[in-house]
Amino acid sequence: MGVEGIGARVVRKEDKRFITGKGRYVDDIKLLGMTHAHFVRSPHAHAKVKKIDSSAALKMPGVVAVLTGQEIVDDKVGNLICGWAITSKDGSPMKMGAWPAMAPETVRFVGQAVAVVIADSKNLARDAAEAVVVDYEELPAVADVHAAIKAGAPQLHPEAPGNQVYDWVIGDEGAVNSAFAKAANVVKMDLTNNRLAPNAMEPRAAIADYDAAEEHFTLYTTSQNPHVARLVLSAFYNIAPEHKLRVIAPDVGGGFGSKIYIYPEEMVALWASKKVGRPVKWTGDRTEAFLTDAHGRDHVTHAEMAFDANNKITGLKVKTYANIGAYMSLFSSAVPTYLYATLLSGQYNIPAIHAEVIGVYTNTVPVDAYRGAGRPEASYLIERLMETAARQLNVDPAALRRNNFITQFPHQTPVIMAYDTGDFNASLDAAMKAIDYAGFPARKAKAKADGKLRGIGVSCYIEACGIAPSKAVGSLGAGVGLWESAEVRVNPVGTIEILTGSHSHGQGHETTFCQLVAERLGVPISQVSIVHGDTDKVQFGMGTYGSRSAAVGLTAILKAMEKMEAKAKKIAAHALEASEADIVIENGEFKVTGTDKAIALPMVALAAYTAHNLPDGMEPGLKESAFYDPSNFTFPAGAYICELEVDPGTGKTSFVNFVAADDFGRLINPMIVEGQVHGGLVQGIGQALLEHAIYDANGQPVTASFMDYAMPRADDVPSFNLSHTTTLCPGNPLGIKGCGEAGAIGASAAVINAITDAIGKNNLEMPATPDRVWRTIHAA
Repeated sequence: MGVEGIGARVVRKEDKRFITGKGRYVDDIKLLGMTHAHFVRSPHAHAKVKKIDSSAALKMPGVVAVLTGQEIVDDKVGNLICGWAITSKDGSPMKMGAWPAMAPETVRFVGQAVAVVIADSKNLARDAAEAVVVDYEELPAVADVHAAIKAGAPQLHPEAPGNQVYDWVIGDEGAVNSAFAKAANVVKMDLTNNRLAPNAMEPRAAIADYDAAEEHFTLYTTSQNPHVARLVLSAFYNIAPEHKLRVIAPDVGGGFGSKIYIYPEEMVALWASKKVGRPVKWTGDRTEAFLTDAHGRDHVTHAEMAFDANNKITGLKVKTYANIGAYMSLFSSAVPTYLYATLLSGQYNIPAIHAEVIGVYTNTVPVDAYRGAGRPEASYLIERLMETAARQLNVDPAALRRNNFITQFPHQTPVIMAYDTGDFNASLDAAMKAIDYAGFPARKAKAKADGKLRGIGVSCYIEACGIAPSKAVGSLGAGVGLWESAEVRVNPVGTIEILTGSHSHGQGHETTFCQLVAERLGVPISQVSIVHGDTDKVQFGMGTYGSRSAAVGLTAILKAMEKMEAKAKKIAAHALEASEADIVIENGEFKVTGTDKAIALPMVALAAYTAHNLPDGMEPGLKESAFYDPSNFTFPAGAYICELEVDPGTGKTSFVNFVAADDFGRLINPMIVEGQVHGGLVQGIGQALLEHAIYDANGQPVTASFMDYAMPRADDVPSFNLSHTTTLCPGNPLGIKGCGEAGAIGASAAVINAITDAIGKNNLEMPATPDRVWRTIHAA
């Protein structure tokens, strides 16, 4: 490890511009002649659009146009799509209802757009939008999955009778039934995984600019994957051919999955820019974010786990109802199926698993991937079951887990996943030591003497990251490949540009990716720049989500680096009159082993571009690209233990300690990894204690602002005690597993397990607010 190479705690390069106000976000961009858009949104969860009267709005100062859903349909702009095909257990395809960018006839959730006002300023557009009169015929609505599938429930889409999107299964039902028939003990639970709003720091935004002379569009957008955005906008939405559409995602202030997708606002902005002949800008406000950003989670599940007489798990059966929302978003079909049910083995050797997932339409905003995307739901289910089983079997929760850990690798689970490596005992050992697990009973007794209820909760999670290979996910219904691309350019003076298809929205790519270059070439990271987020500059790439940036994106950079280094060594060997096999790269120089002969990287680069003395047959230049498609998922794993106290008089929870022992494989920058874990832990704790996106029975959102939706604050969370165990991932040459979602996956179960341990009652749903905890304590 060098000072700035792999493993170094390098301060993030990009932070200087962020903390000094020099970041360049979509809302910072101003174009000549730019107009502003404000959407007219439905106040109803379900209604017919009878008539739209925009006459008063069109007379207001500064108004350029009022455009409606019928107009965008008439111009043959396509409906939004779902990019992952799921097949029901009867062989029928999923039932995808039509989702137009603006509703021409029927709205299906509060906040769905029916028209857009284009004006010279944001305020003028907002004022004019209030003057647009929409005549609605309100229809019955349904917001709860069980209500939605009842006979006679309001129907959202004619394509989906009974509001059922799919009824999907995985696993061997016969083997599971056999295991339960022979079981010595069975643990049963009903669990709800509460709906969450993503709430990235930067709201979504878009600026669209149509160049009539070139018939060319440019879209600035808050996207995690600009190339996929361009592909979808051109191939499915009929906005423009790919070569006539440039998508730029500049600095993006957080995403957590919610900025993977194409939303109606980007489509409308592009279409409207051509209609009005001027650039169109839309920046969402926080209320619009609550109403229209894809939500996460929202599962209702019944689960049963079978044990033999030795407390070994013999079977697991799960039935989950997943709230899809009013429409199918880009990856919404895969989150409760292939990203959830395939992780139901957890860290445990479970011989037989069967899961059934029923996707259900409701009159709520669409639900899609949110930090962890299916993995938090699976981990929460398994870890609540394990803790409950330990109480029912009267054994130590850590000991029960250890008794069932997978210890031989590779390990094939009954639900597709093949775990390549891991050491689950090591992570649990580290966490137990850090929290002084053995000393907990004495601390619990002391707390009781002080009038407090103290509890401890364990959560052992595993996740699948770097979703791959493309051939495998394609066979499961994915509409795209999940490889990544990179290009390495060494300029004539020796500076280096890395062009990556990954996209940073807070992960620190501009530092971490440079550290790989510093490690291999021995150059300072100040000599390296990272280019991403612009489809006109960077070759096609798949973007950032699912903790794939390092395991997939950085490996693509490594592959391109290896090609570039091989060519540079040939040039150096030729210049130094040495054998290529004797050339090594150290401290920015190409050296001949065992001699003092060397040539610096800038001189090699200059030789490549002057081309005066290159080996025979070699092309000039020093630039290489690579595409990398992994051979398997990566499997980060870890053990979290939470110790807390509950005040029985108020139900308030106070943290005593929270330890996290993770195995992420090789760490490129431990400081950045720790920051990612901290953020994930806070989101997991937020779900456990505070956050819940709630709709009433009529589909009206009752948590559409920070006055109603409780976000975790600094005094709501503890200081975290982090540690790392390491098993190198064999699936990529860097040994990386991924870290971006781990905290959000493992934390919630640890917290709820600790609270239920403290209060002595197991039936507690998230969020465990003081009121809910107090009521649970004092319930008969």
